[in-house]
Amino acid sequence: MGIFTWITGIPGPSGFGSASTAEQVTQGIDASNLTAIITGGTSGIGLETARVLALRHAHVIIAARNMEAAKEVKQLLLKGNGNARVDVLKLDLCSMNSIREFVDNFNALNLPLNILINNAGIMSCPHQLSNDGIEMQFATNHLGHFLLTNLLLDKMKDTARTTGVEGRIVNLSSIAHRYPYNGGIRFEKINDRNSYSDKKAYGQSKLANILHANELSRRLKEEDANITVNSAHPGLIMTNLFKHSHLISRIFKVFTFFLWKNVPQGAATTCYAALHPKLKGVTGKYYVDCNECTPSKLARNEVLAKKLWDFSNKLVNSAQNS
Repeated sequence: MGIFTWITGIPGPSGFGSASTAEQVTQGIDASNLTAIITGGTSGIGLETARVLALRHAHVIIAARNMEAAKEVKQLLLKGNGNARVDVLKLDLCSMNSIREFVDNFNALNLPLNILINNAGIMSCPHQLSNDGIEMQFATNHLGHFLLTNLLLDKMKDTARTTGVEGRIVNLSSIAHRYPYNGGIRFEKINDRNSYSDKKAYGQSKLANILHANELSRRLKEEDANITVNSAHPGLIMTNLFKHSHLISRIFKVFTFFLWKNVPQGAATTCYAALHPKLKGVTGKYYVDCNECTPSKLARNEVLAKKLWDFSNKLVNSAQNS
């Protein structure tokens, strides 16, 4: 998928392209036997993903930090689709305690889990630390989803085993994964304030999303688990992610208007990876505009992926024991 197809919206090998919407890529798909968790489903492409999955009859669990907003979204979805099955649960990805509480609350519902969409994120914020003392973009965009996914894996494996239906995990990454710090992940300086770059820290976290998906995919294949793990770049969309660089991003958009998508188009690749039958058995891939794409060299580095996995485990264990 090159710049020409990106601008024109011409469909790629999948039959879809940058102009395709989430409804279009899921047309005719019946997800009534599926339960999906979506993080950050109260706005932007997360909300559109939740709406379209509910439209295709999936049982959607919106995991959100702001419960008031989540409840409003639930009512909005029910108003637009009286048959929608939507539940909301509190989740703050920058707090490992909150993540563990969310998983306990979800397990108490005694539901299956077929799809996990790691969608929530923050972008280019000033330097700050999470509740667990970890740089906020890395903590929220990567580490929170790393822990959440690990805690939900047994449920997903059990669901796939008992139902025979393939489980799917989708990590929302970004083209920004190509622009991290030198070397990709600053293992020794993850919290360093003096050399912090809001843009490179974001790129680092988005690189981590792909490395996490690839390493988890490798591990699940070794176990012969019936679960796929893929990552996706949704495209350039003006959402709440840009709140820390609103003026700059609007100026940028004026000169690059032909590259930007609307929200229904932005949610298409997520929904494609989560539901489309063409991706049955496909794992460890990176998708752009609903087509497989080659990520950066760092994102394909298996040694870096394994090192990140071990590093992430160490951070999670340190926070739990502190």
